Amino acid sequence: MAKPLLGCIADDFTGGTDLASTLASRGMRTVQVLGVPHGPLPDDIDAVVVALKSRTTPAESAVAESLEALEYLRGLGCTQFFFKYCSTFDSTAQGNIGPVADALADALDADLCIACPAFPDNGRTLYLGNLFVGEVPLNESGMRDHPLTPMTDANLKRVLQTQTERQVELLKWSTVRQGAAAIVAEMEALKVGGARYAIADALTNEDLMSLGKAVADHVLVTGGSGVAQGLPANFRQRGLLPDIAQASALPTVSGASAVLSGSCSTATRGQVAHWLATRPGYKLDVLALAAGEDQVSQALAWAERHLVEGPVLVYGSAEPEEVRQAQEHLGVERAGQLMEAALAKVAIGLSERGVGKLVVAGGETSGAVVKALGVDTLRIGATIDPGVPWTLGSGTRAPVALALKSGNFGSTDFFIKALNTAP
Repeated sequence: MAKPLLGCIADDFTGGTDLASTLASRGMRTVQVLGVPHGPLPDDIDAVVVALKSRTTPAESAVAESLEALEYLRGLGCTQFFFKYCSTFDSTAQGNIGPVADALADALDADLCIACPAFPDNGRTLYLGNLFVGEVPLNESGMRDHPLTPMTDANLKRVLQTQTERQVELLKWSTVRQGAAAIVAEMEALKVGGARYAIADALTNEDLMSLGKAVADHVLVTGGSGVAQGLPANFRQRGLLPDIAQASALPTVSGASAVLSGSCSTATRGQVAHWLATRPGYKLDVLALAAGEDQVSQALAWAERHLVEGPVLVYGSAEPEEVRQAQEHLGVERAGQLMEAALAKVAIGLSERGVGKLVVAGGETSGAVVKALGVDTLRIGATIDPGVPWTLGSGTRAPVALALKSGNFGSTDFFIKALNTAP
């Protein structure tokens, strides 16, 4: 087995898929594993993405899981490591971006790491350390209402500094726009000044490619999937990565198609509304679930009737006020767990009814679904929308085609677009 070159640790499932898609689109044969695996991996891979569910867990657990993943990746022979978090930098008041990055840097003896969640293709840009979602600062976007990780500050230097004792400085766009050589020189100057993290501005994909080139010799890189665009070229330039045109090819998967949506983000709510305008959907009610109503059986009976006509949607996505009321009644954690568990059971039922292609919206929902389906490895396929590819999931059940979408990603017609391009 050839040794993979790049080892990646993602703090949630859809974030891992986002990163894996970026690498595959740049010619790296990539697999995503869900947690640290115990079995063998394919022998023709260049990058491995270990997807954890560590974004909202206690910081100590997130650190321990990330270090376990790091040791696994080091054991595979990876030479560079990437810590992937969301392009909206969302985290809890206690972390976990800073604590995990600190632990990985210590383990790898990394002196200075960039932190760059920018992803211009999805409207995430960074200027003077301030993160924008489209044309508004992060704290004025829909992320301010996120049920688990509300973001109330767009200044990432300030956000990260609250999560680490290491010195955080800015790598300004006035430097980034000058290219890789200028970035390398500025990083050296920041390091001499005591910095251990550099929040890197980026407004365009060209900026991200320059940053990627500048960190070719960094043992640890942190950021969103955007900055990973520039990493495959570094390996290719060294003759370590072949020119592979079909790195994202997947075999055809049989079976019916369905969509499951647990995300309550602005983007996903728009996608659900677009679907419901012309296609059937069944809504789960978290308060009814809490009261013991068997909505899973009801949803599956409904789906079975409609699957003969085409793809169906089962969703728990709700408006912010409805989410707030449910959380006040049940608590944030229990409300989320109830919906994730219900959608996971629906996924199993759909699979038993012949569904072989699933689109899943929401990071937490995606994690619950893939676990329920017994999927432990995802082979990364073609990109549907920036950050979201089709994947082939394998594990204890029959192979299943999965499109795992972060809540805020995708065009309004994403669900339909995805099913129209399913393998």
